Amino acid sequence: MARRPLPRMVSTGSAQLARSRELARTAADGATDVLQPLITITRGLRRLASAARRRWCDTPRDRRGSLLFLVGSVSLVVALVPYGPLFAVITLMGAAAWQGRGRTRSASDRLDEPRAQRLRSLYEALVPYFSATEDPAALYTHGGEWDKAFSAWAFDDTGRIARLVIHYPAYFADGEAESRVRIEHLLAAKAGRGREYHFAWDEEGNRLTLTVLAPLPTDIAAQRFVTAPGETVLGFTDPTQVQRTLPVAHGEKQRDVPPVVWRTGVRSTEPHLLVLGRPGCGASTLLRSIALQALRHGDVVIVDGGGTGDYACLAGRDGVLAVELGLGGALAGLEWAAQETERRLIAANHARQAGNPEDLGRPLWVLLDRPSAFTHLAAADGGRDPQSLLQVPLRHGRAANVTVVVADQLDSTDTLSESVLQHTRARVVLGPATPDQLAAVLGEAPRTTPATQVPPGRGYARLGSGPVYRLQVPATPDPYDEATSDAQRRAVLELLPPGPAPADAAPEPAPAEPPGREPAQEAPREPAREPRPVLVPETLSP
Repeated sequence: MARRPLPRMVSTGSAQLARSRELARTAADGATDVLQPLITITRGLRRLASAARRRWCDTPRDRRGSLLFLVGSVSLVVALVPYGPLFAVITLMGAAAWQGRGRTRSASDRLDEPRAQRLRSLYEALVPYFSATEDPAALYTHGGEWDKAFSAWAFDDTGRIARLVIHYPAYFADGEAESRVRIEHLLAAKAGRGREYHFAWDEEGNRLTLTVLAPLPTDIAAQRFVTAPGETVLGFTDPTQVQRTLPVAHGEKQRDVPPVVWRTGVRSTEPHLLVLGRPGCGASTLLRSIALQALRHGDVVIVDGGGTGDYACLAGRDGVLAVELGLGGALAGLEWAAQETERRLIAANHARQAGNPEDLGRPLWVLLDRPSAFTHLAAADGGRDPQSLLQVPLRHGRAANVTVVVADQLDSTDTLSESVLQHTRARVVLGPATPDQLAAVLGEAPRTTPATQVPPGRGYARLGSGPVYRLQVPATPDPYDEATSDAQRRAVLELLPPGPAPADAAPEPAPAEPPGREPAQEAPREPAREPRPVLVPETLSP
C-alpha cells in the first residue's frame, strides 16, 4: 500500500510557528529593555533588604533596642522635614539602582557554601594573629571580607583546600621563626590534618602561599641508578626542590623522578653522613641502599650494632671486607679502618711529593649501624668505645677517600661522640619527628609540616648548609626476610655482587682440541694473589 504524502499545510504551519517564536522573542527582548530600570531597582531593593537582614542578625541582642530607637528617630526626622519623604524615596531608589546594576560575579560569589564557609572560618582563625588595635584599616577583622585577604585558592575533589595565597599586614613579624611556626600550625590544622603542606613566605610582598604536597613515591625499588662515580642516591623528593631527574624502572615502565644526590670523595664538601630515626623508620633500608651503590666502585666495611642480621645478605660478597656483629669484631674492624685511613694518607703524601697523580685506590665505605648499643656494652664491660676509633676516618676521610655513614635512633643522640656529631654535616631524619627535633638535627626546620604517620623510609635530608628536602628512600628490604615481596627480593638480589666460589667446586673441563692441530701451549699463569683479610663476625656477648 503506497504512503500518501502529507498535506502542505503542515510545513506552512511550522513556518508560521517559527515566525511566532521569533516575534515572541523580539517582544520579550523589547520588554526587557523597557523594563530594565524597574528590574535593576527591584534587584537592588532585594540586595539592600538582604544586607539589612544580615546586619540585624549580626547585631547582638542587647544592642537591637538601641538600633531600633536610632532607626525610628531618623524616620521621624525625615517625616517632619519638608519634602523629607520625597528625598528619602529618591535616595532609596538611587541606592537600589546602584546596588542592582549589572556586575560580574566575584570569585567568592561563585563558590558554593561549604567551600566559602571553610575559607571564612580560616579567615576568622587568622584574625588574632594578623590584626592590631592600632591599625585604622585592618585587613583582618571579625566579620570582615575574607576575599580581600585571600587572593587565590583551589580545592581538591574532596572539597578540602589544595592551594591558598594569603596576604598579611606588613607589621606581622614574618622574620621570626616562632611567628611563622604558629601560623603554619594553625593553617595545617584548619586546612585539614593528615596531609603535608609547603609554606612559601614572601617577605617583600607580605604574601604566604600554602600548597598541599603530593605523597612521595614509595613503590620505587632498588636498582642501578644512572649516577657518576662518587654520587649516591639517598632517595627521591619533590620536583620543585631539585633541578635534576633520574630515569628509574617502575615495573615494566620507566619514568623520571627527582633524586636527592649525595656527593662523596676527595672533592666532597660533606663526606660523611648521619642517619637518625625511630625504630622501624627505614634506617637499615637506607644503609643497605648505600652499600649496594658503594659496591659498584668501592669496598665496604659494615658494623651492625643492632645484631639483627639485616646485612647478612652482604656477608662474603665481593667488595664487602667484613660484616661485624659483636663488640670485639666492631673494635677490630674500626681499628683496621683507622689504620687504613692513615696508610692512605701516607700514600697520598708520597704521591704528591713524587709529582705523580694521587691514586688512593677504590673508595672505602664504613657503615656503622646503631653504635649506641656498643657504647652501653663497652661501658658495662669497662672496654673501649668503638666510636673513639672513628675520629681518624671522620677527620681525614675526605683526603683518604674514606666515607663514614652512622645510623642510630633519634632518642640515642646524646650517646653519639663529639667527633661523629661534628664531622657528619650531611644529615637524614627518618620517621615521624617534631619540628623541634628536625631543627635540632638538621640545623633548620623544614618549610613543610611533618606528618604524624609516614611509611618506612620517609623523612627529611639536608646536605650541609643546603635546603631541607623531603626524602623517600628507595625500597631496599632484606632479601632474607620472609615479609619481603618477591619483586623487591629479586631487585635486591640482582644488585648483590657475586660471592666467593665454593671450595669443592669441580673445575670446568678444557675444550677439546680440533683434530689435526697441535695442542696449544698453556700460557704461564700469574701468581695467585693473597686474599683480602676478612674480619670474622663474632656473636654479641650478653
